[in-house]
Amino acid sequence: MFYGGFCIYQGDENFYNKFVMPLARLANPEVAHNAAVQVLKWGLLSTKDADDPVSLNVDVWGMKFKNPVGMAAGSVTPKPQPGNLKPRLFRLLEDNAVVNRYGFNSEGHDIVWERLQKLKKDQNFNGIVGVNLGKNKMSEDAAQDYIDGIRKFADVADYFVINVSSPNTPGLRMLQNKRDLEDLLTKINNVRQSIQSKQPLLLKLAPDLSDSEKQDIADVIVKKKSKVDGLVLCNTTVTRNNLTSPLKEEPGGLSGAPLADMSTAMISDMYKRTHGTIPIIGVGGIFTGADAYDKIKAGASLVQVYTSFTYRGPPVVGKIKRELDDMLKKDGLKSLKDAVGKDANIR
Repeated sequence: MFYGGFCIYQGDENFYNKFVMPLARLANPEVAHNAAVQVLKWGLLSTKDADDPVSLNVDVWGMKFKNPVGMAAGSVTPKPQPGNLKPRLFRLLEDNAVVNRYGFNSEGHDIVWERLQKLKKDQNFNGIVGVNLGKNKMSEDAAQDYIDGIRKFADVADYFVINVSSPNTPGLRMLQNKRDLEDLLTKINNVRQSIQSKQPLLLKLAPDLSDSEKQDIADVIVKKKSKVDGLVLCNTTVTRNNLTSPLKEEPGGLSGAPLADMSTAMISDMYKRTHGTIPIIGVGGIFTGADAYDKIKAGASLVQVYTSFTYRGPPVVGKIKRELDDMLKKDGLKSLKDAVGKDANIR
């Protein structure tokens, strides 16, 4: 038992793959997910990978990231809400994928703000925290929900993400259309200016957009009044292509390996449409350093993981970082910055 606990604490990759993750998959997916969150919250894992290679250091939005790998976030809504009925999280084991239809289950602004304020006061904490904002399901004024979030978290957030791309809140993705998006971002920017918010503003988009919709968005986010400082690409997909799992038709957003190529293509596309002027966080199907490197070369400055954490556990983060460093060396690059957009061929 001591040996097993030691291996878990140290993040032994083989031990996780052989014992920990197979056992975790016997549990209800949402129960296992919540348990993993608690483990991270309580600091029960070693931080031995804290000293990252200099090659992985990234400077974006005036912030210094020790490495480009982060965790994809859930969204916080102004009022507490339970989200959709359970079951709402499904493992598609045959496809290395997950379907979720959480529906912005959230404890609300007040509780999350208190938690982040406490975290920021911890002298041992030196991380970067992005606050991912969503709207309440029954809200009649989506813009006000996002504005309330900007005001509430202005003193604890390092950056904001406006999530208008979850498929699990009715009507939310309609906010990605040109007119509504421009109106929303203009209102948010007016409030940011009025309270002198310096935090970068990022926009999280769906992968299921047409070429014309993506161009409309690109046109909106470079305008001064509706500009954003970054993009998160991308959220889950509602498509179900080439899947083999019997759970493939479960309603909700699909993440994991099947999203990898779709996500990378979208990163490349939006990087080109914005002429490389808007930093991108790449999300979707990152299990290895090669997966992350593909997104970086497509135009991402940072990446985030979610589903691979579900399947591989905490050691996947160290694995991705090690492999990324090796790939940079192999390509003769001293810095990750030198790889950003390397494959995009911007003219």
